[in-house]
Amino acid sequence: MAHLPQIRIPATYMRGGTSKGVLFALQELPIAAQVAGAARDALLMRIIGSPDPYGKQIDGMGGATSSTSKTAIVSKSTQAEHDVDYLFGQVSIDKPFVDWSGNCGNLTAAIGSFAISKGLIDPARVPDNGICTVRIWQANIGKTIIAHVPVSAGAVQETGDFELDGVTFPAAEVAIEFLNPAADEDGAGGAMFPTGNLVDDLVVPGVGTFKVTMINAGIPTVFVNAADIGYTGTELQDAINNDSAALIRFETIRAYAARAMGLIQDVDEAAKRQHTPKIAFVAPAADYLSSSGKAIKACEIDLLVRALSMGKLHHAMMGTCAVAIGTAAAIPGTLVNLAAGGGEKSAVRFGHPSGTLRVGAEAQQANGQWTVTKAVMSRSARVLMEGWVRVPGDTCES
Repeated sequence: MAHLPQIRIPATYMRGGTSKGVLFALQELPIAAQVAGAARDALLMRIIGSPDPYGKQIDGMGGATSSTSKTAIVSKSTQAEHDVDYLFGQVSIDKPFVDWSGNCGNLTAAIGSFAISKGLIDPARVPDNGICTVRIWQANIGKTIIAHVPVSAGAVQETGDFELDGVTFPAAEVAIEFLNPAADEDGAGGAMFPTGNLVDDLVVPGVGTFKVTMINAGIPTVFVNAADIGYTGTELQDAINNDSAALIRFETIRAYAARAMGLIQDVDEAAKRQHTPKIAFVAPAADYLSSSGKAIKACEIDLLVRALSMGKLHHAMMGTCAVAIGTAAAIPGTLVNLAAGGGEKSAVRFGHPSGTLRVGAEAQQANGQWTVTKAVMSRSARVLMEGWVRVPGDTCES
């Protein structure tokens, strides 16, 4: 039996925030994968090493966690007053699909750097030294993101002294602005609060009824009080991820929330929409030890948040979920806002398993409706490896 040789594809392996992924320039992908469809999905899955029934992604670039099973495709923008279009693909580890339903806020930190390095930004807009403002069109959700990328001697500056909990080594700070992060009225999942309420009673058959805040900002997210589900908010990964019954319960709550938010019609559809919505639980500030053993004091934070991604408790915090946290915290009466003490807030620092993160949001109320014009946070990014990835020559055959 004849076997086709492997093909090689230009790729860059980058850390963005507390995530890692494989980044591609659209025009450097095989022709069949330059458009959405089965060929593109098959290529990305093979590159990452999915689906892998062993759950290890040994035969690919993935790291067998939701934070490291990621891809991004970047191209010159088709949108006015934007530099690049950025499409994110969350690759399932053990199932044969790529979830295109949302963005990755952490990997977003790498997009500006990648775009500059690949020559996708007008050279006239890249300073010799200073900050390059990269205007990103996030194609999955149809939103504008502004990345402020440091430049030194005409090249992206990646090293620095900015420390990010969940990342071992310091790097250069990349400030990110998520403009108008809430969903549009006619967008996926409807308005910022799809049900029209800041807090709902979510009935989950066989599990219970829970107070929840369901918000679509940054990424669709359902927040529940930690105490209502038997937690303190100080839990680390093992306490949740080693409890199969807890994971099933979280997934059931998430599925019913997805239906309530209008993201799916039937709860069974949630199994193939793992990336959205996210589910998180919140609690008032308390002392705890982070996963690195660092002592986090209650006086250093405003609240506690733990969030699940792709069915497991995240080791730190998803960037888009941080946008949802900042947005919800800015609006009096949400569960996030109440956990942080209530009242009007322009920024909060929350505790997560790896440490803390500060996120700000500009919220205002008009005619009884809340709007958020911007959410802001800082991350960092770094190229880990660049060159080519190789896959079997028949990978793109659909």
